[in-house]
Amino acid sequence: MELVEEVYVPAIHETVRVLATLLRTAFPDLNMKIDHLIQEDDKVACRWTATGTQDGWFHGIPPTNAKVSWTGTSIYGIDGDKIIAVLSNWDTFGLMRQLRAAIR
Repeated sequence: MELVEEVYVPAIHETVRVLATLLRTAFPDLNMKIDHLIQEDDKVACRWTATGTQDGWFHGIPPTNAKVSWTGTSIYGIDGDKIIAVLSNWDTFGLMRQLRAAIR
């Protein structure tokens, strides 16, 4: 969280903090691994894999202690040394399926 102001432009500080807090609250041991990183002009594309154990509430699902893994792709707009925009797409369906299966 201390790097948000260093890395992102002020317009997206709050969005980044809210998402980070949501994920860290639900998955305190969250680990994100970069699978692929490609840069072209003012864009950086990142394919990543996230893993963690759900020890907190996540989108209405109570803690399940399930170990989960999901993937996603994020495209970052860069201006100088700051991230000015983020567009992400991640396997929310796969993640939710793993969490719901753990409740049964």
